[in-house]
Amino acid sequence: MASEKPTHIEEMARWSITETIAAIREGRATARLVTEAAIARIERANPHINAVHTLLREQALADAETIDPSLPLAGVPTLIKAEHDIKGIPTTLGGYGNSTPAQHDSAVVSRLRAAGAIILGTTHMPEFGQFPWTEGASFGHTRNPWNPHHSTGGSSGGSAAAVAAGCVPFAIGSDGGGSIRIPAACCGLIGLKPVRGRVSTSPSPDLWGRLGTIGPLTRTTADTALVYDIIAGPSDHDAFPLPRPYNTFTDAANQAPQRLRIAWLTTPANPLIHVERHIAKTVHDVARTLAKAGHTITHLTQRWPNDQPNYLIEFAHALAQERKRVEHPNRLETRTRHTANAGRLIPPALLKHAHTTATKLATDIETRFAEYDIVITPTIATAPPKLGQLDTTGSFHALIRSLPMVAFTTLANTTGHASLSFPAGYTPDGLPIGIQLYAPGGDEQRLLTLAAQLERLLPNRPTIAPTLP
Repeated sequence: MASEKPTHIEEMARWSITETIAAIREGRATARLVTEAAIARIERANPHINAVHTLLREQALADAETIDPSLPLAGVPTLIKAEHDIKGIPTTLGGYGNSTPAQHDSAVVSRLRAAGAIILGTTHMPEFGQFPWTEGASFGHTRNPWNPHHSTGGSSGGSAAAVAAGCVPFAIGSDGGGSIRIPAACCGLIGLKPVRGRVSTSPSPDLWGRLGTIGPLTRTTADTALVYDIIAGPSDHDAFPLPRPYNTFTDAANQAPQRLRIAWLTTPANPLIHVERHIAKTVHDVARTLAKAGHTITHLTQRWPNDQPNYLIEFAHALAQERKRVEHPNRLETRTRHTANAGRLIPPALLKHAHTTATKLATDIETRFAEYDIVITPTIATAPPKLGQLDTTGSFHALIRSLPMVAFTTLANTTGHASLSFPAGYTPDGLPIGIQLYAPGGDEQRLLTLAAQLERLLPNRPTIAPTLP
C-alpha cells in the first residue's frame, strides 16, 4: 500500500497505477502533486538514463488541475514512445525525419487522455524502432537504470527505462519484433505484446505492416491489465481490427488460474544462437515453481519453427513503408536509409510468399497449442548487453548482433499471437532476466492470469531499479 502521507518524490516513484489512483481518490495526494513528483523524478533521472525526449511540463500540470477524479486513470502520469502522435509536437520516430507537430492525438493517446491519464511527453527509441537497443546517431544512448553501462534493449527502451527508474508507473511502447518484450526483460518490467489488431494503430491503418502492435510497460500485472482494458479496441480505419474480448483483462488478472498445461523450452529456432546458462536456468526454475503450484509441465527439446528468414522480408518491406511517413527522408540515419532501400527492392511476389508463409506458421503454432495452454521461453538469449551495440556498426553487422536479442520474440509478430515478458530473476551481476509467456490465438487473458500467479510465486522479482541517484 502507498504510505499515508507522501513526503517526497521517492515515495510516489514506487507507487503502482492502482496505488496512485487510491491515493488520489482517498485524498492522500492530488493529481497535481503526483504530476509534479513525476516531472521532478524525470528531471532528476533523465541526465543519467536519457529516457525522455520531450517533456510537456506545463501542459501536463494544466491537465492535472482539471482532471475528473472519477475517471479510471485519473491523475496517473505516463509517457508515450515517440512513434505515436501527440497533438502539438512532432512524431520524431527516433530521428529528425519529422518536424511538423501532429494535428491530433493517436488513438492510444486519445484513449489514455479520455481515461484521465496525464501525458507527460515522449520517450526515446532507435530511429524507426528498427533495433533491439535504444541507441542512435540522433539522440544518443538510453541507459539501463539497473546499470547505466548496459542497454535497455529496444526499441521501446526509453519507455522501459522511465518505468524502471520510477519516473512513471507505466509507459506506452510498440512491438514489431520484440520491442516491448525485450526492453521489459532488460529493465525488469512486465511487457505485453498484444495479439495483432487488439489495439488500434490509428491514425495509421497498421504499424510495421502485419508485424507491429501497441502495448504497455508496467511493474505489475494488475497495472498491465488496467491499461490494456483502456487502450484495447479497434478504430474505423484499422487494417486488422479485432474487438475486445467479452471479459475484461482486469478480471483475468484477478482470477485464480486453473491447472494449465505448460511447456517450456530454451532451444532457439536458430541453431546459431547460444542461450546463456543463467538465462536457461531461470526458465527451468520457473517451470519447477509452476509444477509445484500444480500445473502440468513439459520440457520441449525440439526447435520451434524458424520464422526469421520470413520475418526479415516483412521487416525490410515494412521499414520502407514507414519511411513514407517522414517529411525529411534526407535527414534519416545512414542505417535506416540502407534498410529502407533494401525493403523497396523486395518483389511483390516475394512479399506475398512471406505473408503466405506467415499464415502457415500461425496455423502450425495453433496446432502445437492443442497440446499446451502456455509456452515459456527466455525473452532474450543473453543478459542485457553493454551499451554501444550500434557504435561504428553498419546495417549488416547490426542485424547479426541483434539475433540473440530477437531469437525468441519475432515469432509472435510473424504469427500475430500475444506474448508477455515477465521479470523472473537476476543475472549474477544483478541485471534483470525476463521470461516470455506465449499463448494461443487471442488469449492475452490467460497470459495475465498466469503472470499474476507468478507475481505471488516469485516475490523477489525485479521491481524498481535501485541504482539511480
